[in-house]
Amino acid sequence: MTKAELKKRVCEAIDKRAEEIIAVGDSMFKNPELGYKEHKAAALVEEKFKALGLDYRKGLALTGLKARLPGRQSKLSVAVMGEMDAVVCHDHPNADPNTGAAHSCGHNAQTAMMLGAAFGLVDSGVMNELDGDVVFFALPAEEFVELDYRQKLRREGKIAFLGGKQELLKLGEFDDIDMAMMCHLASNHPERQMLIPGPGIGSTGFIGKTIKYVGKEAHAGGAPHEGINALNAAMLGLMGIHANRETFKDADSIRVHPIITKGGDLVNIIPADVRIETYVRGRSIDAIMDAGQKVNRALQAGAMAVGAEAIIDEIPGYLPLFNDEQLATLFASNCAELLGTAGVIPAEPMAGSTDMGDITHIMPGIHPSVGGVTGSAHARDYLIVDPDMAYVVPAKAMAMTVIDLLFDQATVGREIKEAFKPAMTKDEYLAMWENLLVIK
Repeated sequence: MTKAELKKRVCEAIDKRAEEIIAVGDSMFKNPELGYKEHKAAALVEEKFKALGLDYRKGLALTGLKARLPGRQSKLSVAVMGEMDAVVCHDHPNADPNTGAAHSCGHNAQTAMMLGAAFGLVDSGVMNELDGDVVFFALPAEEFVELDYRQKLRREGKIAFLGGKQELLKLGEFDDIDMAMMCHLASNHPERQMLIPGPGIGSTGFIGKTIKYVGKEAHAGGAPHEGINALNAAMLGLMGIHANRETFKDADSIRVHPIITKGGDLVNIIPADVRIETYVRGRSIDAIMDAGQKVNRALQAGAMAVGAEAIIDEIPGYLPLFNDEQLATLFASNCAELLGTAGVIPAEPMAGSTDMGDITHIMPGIHPSVGGVTGSAHARDYLIVDPDMAYVVPAKAMAMTVIDLLFDQATVGREIKEAFKPAMTKDEYLAMWENLLVIK
């Protein structure tokens, strides 16, 4: 059977399951969960894996699932991945009233399209004609949020990394995978288009920081002179960060965006315990670490100015994303077949970050974006307006790309693997974070 015939079969199989694929996405949209807490989503994925008869494992990095679909030979292993977690957006119309979790970043669609690819590749029987395996991965905790909660999980020994893919990588769950792909929903892009990343850096990386300013409490009205105002220290620290912004090079795309998560205890007590969280983003590790040192210096200066103490906890963040050019070209050609040439456009480099970047330092990977969406990411107006485009089309494109990679002795996939020059090995990756930030 020709490659074109296999692709036709897999797309027809996905079309037959289109309503089910959309129902998965809609169900997750209505039941958003935050990272490392995706229990409803994981149960839904498990239900689908079971129904497909896939050999799977669950509870990976607390909530992740991994299923393997073998081909007639196992010359290559390709991962098709989807994230499960939501962000906090209390004002989104579908936000969880208790947690504020909302799928205003589209990870519900990622899980749906991953399962859609699985439906097509299983139902069509095309794996009997392919010479490699497919790993379907439901991934936890891509959004780098709830830092105090995740730090608690680290202290309890339940995780080592705050990001799900990082944790799975450390656990060895990517050791049997040669390359990986996933799609992300775009922002403010209702058109039926796929946004294909070019070669090179596709997003920034970052490190995280939590800061505790320790002052001395005192009666705010009767004896403020007896206290040390930790909130004043924090405000001076933030102003020190702003004063450094002109030193950040444009080419490094440095972004520092702190929030105060605790400003004190009571209005009539001088604040003695003030907390800040921030990222330091950039397009290279060197640039991130340089900016991070400036941020720390400013934060410490704020404490010094009023006699407080600043306790800064460095947290391993994410690495910049590198899209594999050959993988992206294959994926784009399949998108053009589905949508026409007008349906494939170049993607702009992302100013945001993703732990997919960590994976692409070690193996070939792609992270294209999908249209069918209105509103801004992480905002109250983010909505899927074209379910077929958001859920079904990317499932077809990923399944078709799997066929390209594994067809005829997995020749194309093995060529991509052999041509890939990893930025670091897994051991080097883990050592990098330990050396830079000291994982506690």
